[in-house]
Amino acid sequence: MQQQLVTVICLCYNHERFVKEAIESVFQQTYPFIQLIVVDDASSDNSVTVIRNLLKDHPDVSFIYLKENVGNCKAFNKALPLVKGDFIIDLAADDVLLPDRIQEGVDDLQTSGKDYGVHYSDAAIISEEGIFLCHHSDKFPHHTIPHGDIYKNLVERYFICSPTVMYRRVVIEELNGYDEALAFEDFDFWIRSSRKFKYVYSPVVLIKKRLVSNSMSQKQFTRSGAQRWSTLAVCRKIKSLNKSEEENIALKIRLRYELVLSLKLFDFKLAFQFFKLRMSL
Repeated sequence: MQQQLVTVICLCYNHERFVKEAIESVFQQTYPFIQLIVVDDASSDNSVTVIRNLLKDHPDVSFIYLKENVGNCKAFNKALPLVKGDFIIDLAADDVLLPDRIQEGVDDLQTSGKDYGVHYSDAAIISEEGIFLCHHSDKFPHHTIPHGDIYKNLVERYFICSPTVMYRRVVIEELNGYDEALAFEDFDFWIRSSRKFKYVYSPVVLIKKRLVSNSMSQKQFTRSGAQRWSTLAVCRKIKSLNKSEEENIALKIRLRYELVLSLKLFDFKLAFQFFKLRMSL
């Protein structure tokens, strides 16, 4: 089977403790055809020094150092003009690729066909110290994970471990990159990409996802956070993308979950917005 180039975009922001392991996990891949782009989003810790020291012996790696913090979506988009690969992985600098991650993704996407644009898998959840905690599939068993046209499933519930995603470059080109108006990218990417492309799932652990205090994923559950308002913005997009009553029902289920969560966080202003959107369906 033809060997195609894979681009890994590693995003770093104050990940001094973890970025070396993340980058080295790219170097340790069994798949040989890899382009690595590292982007530092104006870290205030020692991340840049760690990155530059690590890349001294890797002149083929592109390093983008942003002097002003712009957030995940904008930082990722800064790297897109440099992408040469047919496939892309968005790697947070606190996560780790297992050695077969890229080979598995390339094989599955090539075998599945060009209408399959996105690959995802199981993950090992680890602590800040790298201690194994559980598998993603402990909470989301393999037999419950859909594949193919999963748009409605993604509207209704969460089941993808975001660091496990790998996709064809054409997918992000169709979407014109990440939406820079949002505080986080994954939910919006899943929704918009699954409207146009099918997903393929590998029931194997290919990533280590690190749980870090004050991380983007943890901020999803804080009151009045930008992440929660971005979720509302994506839900509004879903309403415009839906094509059937079944998809509207799925959105109602999602909105009920987000409404209840907002109430639990005493975020009544946001809860009202989710309620109003739900009532408009």
